[in-house]
Amino acid sequence: MSTKLDPIVEFREDHRKVRDGLLELAQAAEAGDLGKAREILGKIDVAVGPHFRYEEETLYPSLKEFLGDYVDSLIGEHDGVITTARTAAELLSKQSLTPEEGKTVARAARALLVHVSNCDGLNILAERFSREKLNQLGERFAQAREQGVPLLRWADTIRERS
Repeated sequence: MSTKLDPIVEFREDHRKVRDGLLELAQAAEAGDLGKAREILGKIDVAVGPHFRYEEETLYPSLKEFLGDYVDSLIGEHDGVITTARTAAELLSKQSLTPEEGKTVARAARALLVHVSNCDGLNILAERFSREKLNQLGERFAQAREQGVPLLRWADTIRERS
């Protein structure tokens, strides 16, 4: 049996990686480095897919205990993140970027930082779960990572909201 995943530690670490990736994406897009921007967005897509899946399928329903229907607004934030990621992917799939398109991608990346920051605050509530509940969350987080479905593919094929 493998070591149990600590969902609080892993959740925070994911947010750090995504934060850094978004800042790098903004910088690359503004510099017009299309190759680097595509590479970074690809890494973010791969990292965030399992993370969002864990949040929507496991963490958010668990947090209803503390937040009630506010959890629905968190899922609504994900809708916006997915739309923004699609826009960035579409722009970065072009042969070249105009300076204005580079700025659009950079603005999108920076706008997503707000979600990363807000979402990281959910850890303060997750700390109140029992050890048993945290173990269950950790197992589900590990399963989402093992399945490894990138964000945009998950949003298009598995996610219950379109």
